[in-house]
Amino acid sequence: MSNDIQAIQDKLLESIGRSRYEHSIGVMHTAACLAMRYAYPLEKALYAGLLHDCAKYVPNDKMVQMCQMHNIPISDAELAENSLLHAKAGAILAFEEYGIVDEEILHAIQIHTTGVPDMGMLDKIIFVADYIEPSRDKAPNLTAIRELAFKDIDKAIAQIAHDTLSYLRTRQCTCDPLTEDTYLFYKEK
Repeated sequence: MSNDIQAIQDKLLESIGRSRYEHSIGVMHTAACLAMRYAYPLEKALYAGLLHDCAKYVPNDKMVQMCQMHNIPISDAELAENSLLHAKAGAILAFEEYGIVDEEILHAIQIHTTGVPDMGMLDKIIFVADYIEPSRDKAPNLTAIRELAFKDIDKAIAQIAHDTLSYLRTRQCTCDPLTEDTYLFYKEK
């Protein structure tokens, strides 16, 4: 592993705390496994997996301000459900604080919570890795989705989006329309 990734790990631990850090390490390793499976550049998957939640504990008003300063649109769902905005703010932080300039890495971080229709491979890897990483244990169909992720990543995305929408609806939480769009796209694929 490169010294850059180690330096990012050290800085990240200080900013997001042990629990979220352990999750990020799990996503990084899972992303690496998926990258190998789908013949995607390993280092990009490592960086995106490690940094996907780098803005998780940034105060909501600061995340809104960051997005506004960078002309990144904020949806009504993101305003209503603050936990969604950390993805867009994370892409900004990955660039500004961690020196990531690769557009694929930044995009994968930016859309990892909702997905988008017709994602690139790194987008898919991070979306899936965030859901199936080893410390996750409460999602329905998790064992089947973990297996599916290494057989057909598009089908895994459809199942993850479906299960996410079901979970949010049963708890009467705000659903971002992008998650619905992602589900419909991958369900048809």
